[in-house]
Amino acid sequence: MGVLRFYHLTRAPVEQTLARLLRRAVDAGMRVQLRCPDAARADWFDQKLWLSGEDPFLPHGLAGGPHDALQPVLLCDGDALHDGISCLMSVEGAPVQPEEAAQVDRAFILFDGHDTAALDHARGQWKALTGAGLGAEYWSEASGRWAMERSVDAAG
Repeated sequence: MGVLRFYHLTRAPVEQTLARLLRRAVDAGMRVQLRCPDAARADWFDQKLWLSGEDPFLPHGLAGGPHDALQPVLLCDGDALHDGISCLMSVEGAPVQPEEAAQVDRAFILFDGHDTAALDHARGQWKALTGAGLGAEYWSEASGRWAMERSVDAAG
């Protein structure tokens, strides 16, 4: 079982935090699936990554193409975990099932701390995932820098 982290975004926009996390995961040799709530948001994140000006460029692609298995970062809107994924990142309430989080080396759930519905959804995800016996960490940037505010050990 890997690491499950919740990121409570209150300062930096999701695309900025996401770009940093994606870069770290890819640099660590992980293959990442970025799960978005719908195809329009997957396309939006795809455009943001193309135009981000990150140096070096972060290779990625939208799911459904002929080279999905070769993409270091695969953006999708479905709820199926693709083959060969070692890191699952969920944004804007996209689902993460306990068995998926347990299957990957890393799972990240990023949520907007200024959106009441997003906060409520993240709380529900925390309850469901930790209730299924998974360990989890809660990270916040409220102090001006990222810090782990809470952790729950895996049951079992």
